[in-house]
Amino acid sequence: MKHFFKTLFLSGCLALTAGVSSAVAQTDKTYTNSIGTEFILIPAGSFTMGADKKFEDASSNETPQHRVTISKPFYLGKYEVTQAEWVAVMGNNPSEFKGRSNPVDNVSWDDVQSFIQRLNAKEGKKYRLPTEAEWEYAARAGTKSAYSFGDDAGQLGQYAWYEGNSGDQTCPVGQKQPNPWGLYDMHGNVWEWVNDWYKDSYYGSSPSTDPAGPSGGDLHVLRGGSWHYFAGTLRSAYRRSRAPDRRNENFGFRLALSPGQ
Repeated sequence: MKHFFKTLFLSGCLALTAGVSSAVAQTDKTYTNSIGTEFILIPAGSFTMGADKKFEDASSNETPQHRVTISKPFYLGKYEVTQAEWVAVMGNNPSEFKGRSNPVDNVSWDDVQSFIQRLNAKEGKKYRLPTEAEWEYAARAGTKSAYSFGDDAGQLGQYAWYEGNSGDQTCPVGQKQPNPWGLYDMHGNVWEWVNDWYKDSYYGSSPSTDPAGPSGGDLHVLRGGSWHYFAGTLRSAYRRSRAPDRRNENFGFRLALSPGQ
């Protein structure tokens, strides 16, 4: 009888271990999809969203600073989506500055949704744009400074392509230093569309857990700055917005994916 219960206990342990292993497999720290897009698993956690006007040249739409919790881990593209990846899904290249390893540019929010729909159909996944909160959480990567590397804009050239070093065009992704979570070009290269509708005063009333932006609007949010813009617009907290059908040689994106989807 003792032998029976010991065997039953060990069997249960093995089953539990197998379940844990399966769960771990579903949340690997990195993931690469069929078109070569590399993802990094961003852990759940909390951070202070927005800018401190005492220390940053912040606009009113970046305040008030507020505590936000991202309740679930999510995958985020290690790089901005490249032209090669766009062509693999869409069969065309709308970019002003051609280069397979350059981020795709000149794409609207609506164009990005078409890309995502086709990629989802191709892979049976649920790719999406990150929320604005997810984007800033990942861009900050545990930091509270103006940039993920600190407050000194004089160091920006080591981490970003912007008006001071880009040669007036986009540049291949991943050439500068990554942020502390291994994400490249979160500052600069192209502005990145996020999922949220835009509202100037949203921070004053946004939820503290997994905010997803206003329920509607006329504009969508862009983050991160670009090759054409000055250092202050590349800060982690900086926000701008454009109509969802607006295309521009500064506009690109990176993909997000929830584990198990």
